[in-house]
Amino acid sequence: MKSTLRTFAFSLAAILTLTSTMTPTATANEPGVYRHAVFFKFKDTATPAQIKDLEDGFRALPSKIDVVTGFEWGTNVSPENLNDGFTHCFFVTFKDKAGIDIYIPHPAHKAFVDLLKPQLDKVFVLDYVAQK
Repeated sequence: MKSTLRTFAFSLAAILTLTSTMTPTATANEPGVYRHAVFFKFKDTATPAQIKDLEDGFRALPSKIDVVTGFEWGTNVSPENLNDGFTHCFFVTFKDKAGIDIYIPHPAHKAFVDLLKPQLDKVFVLDYVAQK
């Protein structure tokens, strides 16, 4: 019992020491290139033609919203099978956070989201400030 308690106390001390010295490397408001990664899992009822139309619609957004400085996309090809049903990744880059603040409410983005929602099972979005 004493060794278990001692091990627990040691582990807790190590965790507290480690977490007290860890600081985030960036926040959403820090200057720097801002990345917007969007992952889609479509409904089983979505047809290949509907998915193709949505791919085309997302690909058209950078030409309609001038704050987009970079764009790429692809479908899952990982052999690990850890995608949890998500098949598509779209990666949008902005000069800084101000770009996404314009992009999200932009009429072209809102129109795309309206087209997307009926075919979408799940979406996962992760934004970050790029670090080197």
